[in-house]
Amino acid sequence: MEGDLVRINEWLRPLSWLYGFGVGVRNALFDMGILPSRSYNIPIINVGNLTVGGTGKTPHTEYLVRLLSHRYRVAVLSRGYKRKTKGYILATMESSVRDIGDEPWQMKQKFPDIYVAVDGNRRRGIEHLCNDKATRDVDVILLDDAYQHRYVNPGVNILLVDYHRMITDDCLLPAGRLREPKEGKRRANIVIVTKCPHDIKPMGFRVVQRALDLKPYQKLFFSTLRYGTMHQVFGNGKTQLTEIGSNESVMLLTGIASPEQMRIDISRHTERITLLPFPDHHYFSDADAQAINQKFEQMPSPRRIITTEKDAARLKLLNGLTPEVRESMYELPIEVEIMREQTENFNDNITGYVLKNSRNSILAKGQNNF
Repeated sequence: MEGDLVRINEWLRPLSWLYGFGVGVRNALFDMGILPSRSYNIPIINVGNLTVGGTGKTPHTEYLVRLLSHRYRVAVLSRGYKRKTKGYILATMESSVRDIGDEPWQMKQKFPDIYVAVDGNRRRGIEHLCNDKATRDVDVILLDDAYQHRYVNPGVNILLVDYHRMITDDCLLPAGRLREPKEGKRRANIVIVTKCPHDIKPMGFRVVQRALDLKPYQKLFFSTLRYGTMHQVFGNGKTQLTEIGSNESVMLLTGIASPEQMRIDISRHTERITLLPFPDHHYFSDADAQAINQKFEQMPSPRRIITTEKDAARLKLLNGLTPEVRESMYELPIEVEIMREQTENFNDNITGYVLKNSRNSILAKGQNNF
């Protein structure tokens, strides 16, 4: 059911009130124009959330890349969370995970023809993308995880809400997982409820819709996860796994904020699942390698390890895994699918905005025409 993973640490609520006061003052300063928010004369689409991680920003950003890149020169701008560098970096195929972060690295490897850049200062990153000789032909910029970065006013703000962690049931950090009060949802042009079960009933959609209580100007969509063919993490990537047998033992090895839907989906194939979760964006250590080896050895055969593409990027840097573990480890590609036969409607909203606000369009006036 929706909101079934929300956990509130009641004893931390006083700290959440203090945190909420600070966030509220900051948002009020932006709302009153005291803190400046800048618009640009290029289509900018932000994909973000109100919670700490786990809503599916990367696969939704990749969805937009697939939708737009056949017609426009697309750039993805991220802060490059947990990278070991600072400032603005334009990714190349030779960039490492440590240089740009796991998600930008994954994006560049999957879509080598788009621009992928990292910069914690989104304004500076946008200026580089629009003005640097290497990237100034960019047509549309996708901001990854910039919903709270209000110094930039995107043309379209897409808010992602995890079906299993509804913002209406959650509370502010540190008692809950909200980065800002749920009223912040009003800044969204589009709200997508993500990670929905494939078999969600019409009543389930209506319950979520009523709970979110969106404004008339906001469009609501629902998405679910769709999995591609698994590939071996180590090796040439050509060894594939097309199905999981019911007699197989599976270790679900993840360093993501919310792996629950993956566990549910894998459990449809086998009940012999061993969870080995790590924190979001976790850089694996030698001690972690030993823990993985030991846990794998304890599993009955036949056995294999399944991880995410994002985790695979960091696991490839890890030494100390046994040959059997390396041979048995597969990454599971994740894509999103818009539900309720609303794919064309969603796509038209995005492509229509980009077309109207293109720098080559006579309609482009440096403002939000969404």
